[in-house]
Amino acid sequence: MPRPTTLKTHATTPPVCTRQGEYAILCDAGSPGDPVSDPDTQGRVWAVSQRLSADQDILEVVPGMNNFLVIFRRILLDVEAARERILHAWESTPAGGRQGREIVVPVSYGGPHGYDLGLVADHAGMAPEEYARRHAAGTYTVYALGSQPGFAYLGGLEPGLAVPRRDKPRPVVEAGCVMIGGSQTGIQSRTTPSGWHIIGKTALDCFDHTRQPPALLAPGDTVRFQIQELQG
Repeated sequence: MPRPTTLKTHATTPPVCTRQGEYAILCDAGSPGDPVSDPDTQGRVWAVSQRLSADQDILEVVPGMNNFLVIFRRILLDVEAARERILHAWESTPAGGRQGREIVVPVSYGGPHGYDLGLVADHAGMAPEEYARRHAAGTYTVYALGSQPGFAYLGGLEPGLAVPRRDKPRPVVEAGCVMIGGSQTGIQSRTTPSGWHIIGKTALDCFDHTRQPPALLAPGDTVRFQIQELQG
C-alpha cells in the first residue's frame, strides 16, 4: 500500500556545483566522506530535481544519492548563471515527502546463501544470528537507483552493522544477493562483480526488462527485510 516518506523542511547546506562536459552540472549536496545522505538532504534532492525538470531549458535532471545531475538542452556558455539558477531552486524549494510503496524482501541469511554473514558479524562484535535479526529489524528508504539497472541505494542501515567493503571485489556476485558495503545495504540486481559483503539472498527479481516498470524498487519506496531462513 502506498505510503509517504516523511521528511523535514528546514534548509540544508547548498550543494557544490561542478561542470560536467558542455551541457551538464553535477550538484553534490552530501557531507564530505559520507556516502549516505540524511533524509532532509535527500528530500530536497528529490524536490529540486522535480522542480528543475519543469524548466524548458533543461533536458533532464537525474537525482542520485546526495546529488543530482542537471543536463541542459544547449551548451552552457554562462556556467555561473546556470549555477545561480540551480542554487536559487535549492534555497527556495522546501524538501517534501515522496510517495512510495513498502516492499517486503524475504531473505535466506547465512549458510550457502550468505557466506560473509559470520565475517561481518564478527567485525560488528555480535553473533551471526543477532546481526541478521538486527539487519532485518531495520526500515530502509530507497534514495536512488544506479550502479547497475535496478540497484537501489538504501538509507537507514544501523551504524553498528556497518562494515568496510572488501579489499578485493569478487568477480561474480549473483543477482538477489543481500549485501553490506560500508554504511549501506543493498540487493544485487544483476550478476556482476561486487566488493560488498554477502549476508543472504532473496528470490525477488529487482530488475526484469520485460516488466513494467523493469525495476522493482523506486526512489521513495520503503524496504523491509524479512527472515525466511537463518543459518549462523
